[in-house]
This record gives sequence, structure tokens and C-alpha cells, in this order.
Amino acid sequence: MRAVDGAALTASIVALLVDLQVTDKPVDLVANNIDLAIRFGTLPDRRLVARRLLSNRRFLCASPKYLKKHGEPQKLADLAQHRCIIHNQNDEAHGIWRFTYQQLAEVVKVRAAMSSNDGDIALGWTLEGHGIMIRSEWDLNKYVAARRLKIILPEFTLEPADLFLYYPSRQNLPARVRVFIDFLISEFEPVLPTENAR
Repeated sequence: MRAVDGAALTASIVALLVDLQVTDKPVDLVANNIDLAIRFGTLPDRRLVARRLLSNRRFLCASPKYLKKHGEPQKLADLAQHRCIIHNQNDEAHGIWRFTYQQLAEVVKVRAAMSSNDGDIALGWTLEGHGIMIRSEWDLNKYVAARRLKIILPEFTLEPADLFLYYPSRQNLPARVRVFIDFLISEFEPVLPTENAR
């Protein structure tokens, strides 16, 4: 994924004014008169149009140090005997991990040995060998390649943390917003061209 060239965009669209608000909490776009939002994961607000920009799978992972000391889980039930590190996000149920295996849903309640609302802190604990956590492939790739982390139980699928573009409605969409959306879509690879109202 390459960085979005905002300067090139604003230079090419003279009428575009950018007001960037950064938060890790869901925002009511309609109530706050916000044109669009970019965030990971799906939103429950069905008033919004959702467009996937990039896929981002999530996996269970642990450091070789942890696995050498505590052993590697061979099935989901084994997680109950392991130290798990939880990244608290939004209103997700604490310590409830949801998987899919052969099209069947499985739910596991894990023991939170450590937890944080900061993903980088939780990742640091995992790298240091303190437990097992769920992390996206974007974050994992370099650590798996360097053998600092190992993906475990990869056959059990977690809900992905795909990157989505959200906006309130296709109808009466201002031209400047449509141009901005088209620009963002062109900046992300691979692009998934389908739009789904949520």
C-alpha cells in the first residue's frame, strides 16, 4: 500500500477543503455532517455506504520464546490454558475470540493475562514472549519473516480487519466528495470495485 498523496489531490481540485479528524472511535457521519470516513472493520450503521479498499486478515500469533516455554496450541480449546494478550477495541466483548472453521462458527473465552487499548503496546508484549494475541497480517508479515512471531492455528479464520471507506449516501453526493472517493480508490491496490450499502 502506498501513501496517499494529499498534496497532489488538493492541487488538482481547487475547491477541495480538507479537514482531517483522527480518532479510533466510531463517528456518526450523518449527525456530525462528515462527508466520509476511512476505518478498519465493518460498522453497524446501515445508513452508510461501505466500500472495501483493502483486505486485511487477522491471525493468532506468539513469539518462539513463548511457544518454547508454554507449548503450541493444537486446537482452540487449548487457548484456555494459555496466557492471552488482548487488544481492547471499541465495544468488543473482553476475552471473547470468534473463529470460523469449515464454515462453522466457534467462540472461545480466553484468559486475559495482559490487555491494552493500544495495539502497539500489546504487540510489544507479544514480541517479548508474554502470550498469544490476535494481530492483522499487515502488522505480522515483517515479524513472521524475521521469525520473531509465529502464526498459530491458521486454519481457524478470524473476522478480518479490512480497510473500508464509508460515506452517508450515494444520492445527492457532492461532486467534490465523489472526486475524492475516486481519488482514494485509485490510490489503493488491490482495489475491490464493488460497493455495498450497509
